[in-house]
Amino acid sequence: MTIHVVRRGETLPGIAAEYGVDAGRLAADNVVNGRGLAVGQTLVVRFPLQTHRVRAGETLTGIAARHGLSTRTLWRRNWPLGGRESIYPGQTLVLSYREERALGDAVFNGYAYPNIHADLLSAQLPYLTYLSPFTYGIGADGRLLELNDWSMRTAARRHGTGTLLHLSTLTEDGTFNTARGAAVLTDPVVQNQLIRDVSARAEEINSAGVDVDFEYLPEDLGAAYAEFLGRLRGELRKRRKFLWAALAPKVRANQPGLLYEAHDYRAIGAAADAVLLMTYEWGYTAGPPMAVAPLPNVRAVLNYAVTEIEPGQIFLGIPNYGYDWALPFVRGVTRARSISNLKAVELALDYDIAIQFDETAQAPYFHYTDNFGTVHEVWFEDARSMAAKLRLIDDYGLQGGGVWNLMRPYSQIWLLADALYHID
Repeated sequence: MTIHVVRRGETLPGIAAEYGVDAGRLAADNVVNGRGLAVGQTLVVRFPLQTHRVRAGETLTGIAARHGLSTRTLWRRNWPLGGRESIYPGQTLVLSYREERALGDAVFNGYAYPNIHADLLSAQLPYLTYLSPFTYGIGADGRLLELNDWSMRTAARRHGTGTLLHLSTLTEDGTFNTARGAAVLTDPVVQNQLIRDVSARAEEINSAGVDVDFEYLPEDLGAAYAEFLGRLRGELRKRRKFLWAALAPKVRANQPGLLYEAHDYRAIGAAADAVLLMTYEWGYTAGPPMAVAPLPNVRAVLNYAVTEIEPGQIFLGIPNYGYDWALPFVRGVTRARSISNLKAVELALDYDIAIQFDETAQAPYFHYTDNFGTVHEVWFEDARSMAAKLRLIDDYGLQGGGVWNLMRPYSQIWLLADALYHID
């Protein structure tokens, strides 16, 4: 596997010829349409070693079995299949790739809302160990608020992907509420009700475990939060299920701010089976233009986290989005538009702008002037920035990665993950 950065004047057929790979597959793998390539755009190039040409009457499961592979493996090695079982005579399937050395085993979890398009979900599920439908909320009485995730769980089961019950402080009106989380942590009746409901629902939907995300808790609730997680974990273990918890991206124990203060890394690491570090949102909607997850910032969080929590318990948060800021940035006024990584490349094409790469942040960016004369600054993720983050899993000995989120298509995450790791 290699990452090619498009130079001015290059074409996809020419790049394919340079590497000796099929242009159609290169385009399909990287979701390149007929509009051409942007200067500075990345392409993930993989080199097939073994292939199979489909004959009339063959099935995907039959081909997988004949070659000693699982259907999931065939899906992962053939992004253009989109996680579908339909194949046609004459189609070429890749069985293995050359010049790829997996760094090791890794677990991947992905978050998605129930309204995710079925085809988009199916394409990504083979690369996921777990899917976390987002999100089950909490009623004022501690009862679990239901989530219509049946179709997501059904699709996950069909693709051999486990599911998690994601629990957060979402309320009946669809907003996140600090007071609702505080009630759970301070009222034994409310807490007991929630633990009963979560445990029962996790059993009912056959989830592998529960993923908890309580944010913006005041510092004086830190100990109560860790204690609650420990109680919930104990109940889940009786049902042979595990507990994860999300952590704000801290770089020291006494880091100030409502986002950080109640997230005691050591206490939560001891109370939960694993944690997700939310290593993103340095560049955010209301903030100044910058990378969503600058690599030095991500490393700083990891450097602190591994002093408090065993690395094998940690999942690295991986962002699948970017932002578009209208300039000049005015704090309290400017709000960036959240965009997909593919949309960022489309903008560069629309305005004939070369994509730049910040070597320190390890992230792509560019500026463009819209049709109204407003200058914009765009930061997003590409194969280079994704590879830099994914390699941190091996560098630090982490359990894996958690992708926020799956709602926008971006194949390069999964091409890289499959090339670098054996996905558990």
